[in-house]
Order: sequence, then C-alpha cells, then structure tokens
Amino acid sequence: MDLKILPVWREVTPELQAELAAFWLSNKAMADAERANARAKQAVCVLRDADGTLCGVATAMLRILPRLRQPTYYYRQFFAPSFRGQAQALLVFQAACRILEEANRDKPESLGVLMEIENAGLATLFSEAIGERSGGVFIGYSPRGFQLRVNYFQGAKLFPPAPLRRRVAPGARPGVKVAGPQPA
Repeated sequence: MDLKILPVWREVTPELQAELAAFWLSNKAMADAERANARAKQAVCVLRDADGTLCGVATAMLRILPRLRQPTYYYRQFFAPSFRGQAQALLVFQAACRILEEANRDKPESLGVLMEIENAGLATLFSEAIGERSGGVFIGYSPRGFQLRVNYFQGAKLFPPAPLRRRVAPGARPGVKVAGPQPA
C-alpha cells in the first residue's frame, strides 16, 4: 500500500484541524469534539494513502515529568483500524522524531520524545533497556503502570531543573505543604 507521511508540526490549518478531529471521532479514538480539536493542533505528521485519505496521525505536546524535571515532547500516534498492522508505526514514529528534532534545533525546548507504551502487545516487544529498533531509552513506569521511554535528541543539553510541585496534605494548614505522594 502506498502511504505518505506528511509533516505538519505547528502548521495545522483550520481545515486539517477539523479533518483530524473528525478522524478521531469517527474512529472512536476520542468521544469529545473539543478535546479532539485541541489535540489536532498538536499534530506532528499525518499519514495519507494514495488517494489522500487520512489514515494516521502523530501528535506531540511539551510536557515535564516530575521524575525527569526536564521538558520532553509527549508522543501519541493513532491509525485507523483498517491501516493497522502494516508496519507503519515505527516509520511514522521515526519520521515524527526527525520532524521534532529539526524543529527543536534552533530554539531548543525539549530533550527529546517521550513515549508511554500503552499497547500491551507493543510493550512485550520492549524488553531491552534501549529499544533496538526505536532507540527509546527505558526510564521507568508511568503512574498508570505503562513503560516510559525517551528518544533523546542528538546533542540535547539539560535545562535547569523544573521546580517540583508540592501537594497540600489532607487536613494540613493552608500554607503548609507536604512533599511526596499523598493518600487518596
């Protein structure tokens, strides 16, 4: 199948935004149109078939994990069910990493690309500390129990550590903050 990966990072038109939102909603990837419209603005690249039909999308948003205290692009990708299993996931991911790294080169805002491996089948392929094909470096597990992996950009330099947010413990006096996990 002839598929094309097209870069759209920070160049999402209103037409593409509407198309992406409709794509997620029609494929039941999202149920909330407002959320789908917001996510569409985060598109890095889209995957189109030979007829120009949208069949996949990669998105990223700048995020700071408390564990790292460094900014990374939190990465997601979605493919229409009829286009899954055609070995395009790695190709789209690699293209998205290249697009983000190039965009980050002149004015760095991120160390690299962060993946949260939610797909159980895919997670079984990631048993090495550094992914053989993806290059993703294992950094631990998310609060939801999924593997976290980062693909660092070439020559990435650390930013000053982001401040830790502190939670107010239940029953604590206002202004007195307790660091660390709090009981639910």
